[in-house]
Amino acid sequence: MDSLPKFIQIVTPDALEPFVMHYWQWLVLALCAVGMLAFVGLNAAYLVWVERKGAGRFQRRPGPTEAGYAGLLQPIADAIKLMSKQVMVPPGADALLFRMAPAMVLAPALMCLAVIPFSETAFVGRDIDMGLIMVFSFGSINVMAIMLGGWASRNKYAIMSAARVVSQNVAYEIPMLLVIITVLMMTGTMNLNEIERQQTGGFWNWNLFSGIWTGHNILMPLTFLVFYICMLAETNRAPFDMAEAESELVAGAFTEYAGMGFGVFFMGEYANIVVGCAMATVLFLGGWASPFGAFESPYLFFLSNGVWWFLLKMYVLIFAVVWIRWTFPRTQFYGLLNLSWKILIPLSLFTLLLTSAAVKLF
Repeated sequence: MDSLPKFIQIVTPDALEPFVMHYWQWLVLALCAVGMLAFVGLNAAYLVWVERKGAGRFQRRPGPTEAGYAGLLQPIADAIKLMSKQVMVPPGADALLFRMAPAMVLAPALMCLAVIPFSETAFVGRDIDMGLIMVFSFGSINVMAIMLGGWASRNKYAIMSAARVVSQNVAYEIPMLLVIITVLMMTGTMNLNEIERQQTGGFWNWNLFSGIWTGHNILMPLTFLVFYICMLAETNRAPFDMAEAESELVAGAFTEYAGMGFGVFFMGEYANIVVGCAMATVLFLGGWASPFGAFESPYLFFLSNGVWWFLLKMYVLIFAVVWIRWTFPRTQFYGLLNLSWKILIPLSLFTLLLTSAAVKLF
């Protein structure tokens, strides 16, 4: 009964406690699912608007302006257009896998968001001890979905894109997991909320900087950079968007998709960007922890720990993703693989060995 709101505890007889507890848990799960769907939908819609506005500013043009004030209704107009189009399966394609692939891109991102703690006590679907493993387990399904979508399309450009996606994922999954092991050695836990609690007290306690002060990993900023680059590659963002590569493969794995099939793929892409930046916030930037330490004054509530700090850090990282896309040209495919195998993997291995030695000695 302690997990129920107080007004329910007051009016519930003891005999009904198990019944109320059972259905209350299902209600909480349903509310979390609806909340995550709304969060992903709003982010997918308005991150597209941010992307188009950002691209316009970087290229010295206005971006969308006609639909609503400053083009704010443009994402809604785009969604209506996509929903009004017929979903067609190309001749010779595997219809079941072709239809399943877009959902397989979006569903893992929703599962990951369920365990990411946006604040210490609220805005978290499930606070589980193995949250770190769960996020990266479900995150690996994304590449399988894109691969299946390309293969099921029976299109030569889509199949080449699927092969590229697998190669890219194998290359960049290794340094990312080595970085995760490095953070795990420093924190000693896989509970995401506990990782954030260890970073409270000010920005000097964030994993991005604390490794320098404690001597556990003086290259922690470099480790964060490796994670961020791998996140860009895992989410197929420019300059690592080999899965799409419009100049070479038409639209890559999405060539045969139209209407909401195409729209769901892009919702999944932006949902994965949100998950990746949220994980970077949790692992390196203190999550919901204030950079100034904890203030308990009611007049300085915005300086205390809270969800607003998590969202601010996360959206700064997302803006950097947009900035990078419109600043750097797409790399050549072999250069993409060489970056991982020849630079990022040796670098992440070195930081892992450095951290393990420091943890053992100090």
